[in-house]
Amino acid sequence: MRKDPLTKHEAILWNIALPGFSQLLNGNVVKGFLFVFLEIFINVQSNFNLAILYSFNGKMDQAIDVTVYQWLMFYPCLYMFALWDGFCSAEGEVAPFSYLPFVFGAFFVTIGLMYGTQYTYLGRLIGPVFLPMIFLIPGLLIGGLLRKICVKVTGRRRFVKQ
Repeated sequence: MRKDPLTKHEAILWNIALPGFSQLLNGNVVKGFLFVFLEIFINVQSNFNLAILYSFNGKMDQAIDVTVYQWLMFYPCLYMFALWDGFCSAEGEVAPFSYLPFVFGAFFVTIGLMYGTQYTYLGRLIGPVFLPMIFLIPGLLIGGLLRKICVKVTGRRRFVKQ
């Protein structure tokens, strides 16, 4: 176990690798194992790894066919919540409204997941993996913009130590 807490950037990067890793490295063992378990459980139930495999091989129809959307719809919220939790529990102060980019990222990824079976680019389906990844970018940008607006409107510029 690490003796010093993770930095914010380390926490984000470890949780991108697998949700729950930064919690485990910071000593939050129960929460870390819960996130890892839920990630693996949802991943298996939704056939997400198989969808990723087919998507990266350009077989979007097969990716769509193997995906169990009732399970995969849980994935964006779990993933982004684990990122946010790791970010907040890492070393350093937490800016006011810092959750907004994570929330809007999860929201937009979910929208991308819903429409990934329909949208095409140059006549090719984008699929259940790549459209959600693309939709993450505007979600983070809009969440970041809303965070700045909330800070400006409320005047809450002080950081909060978690």
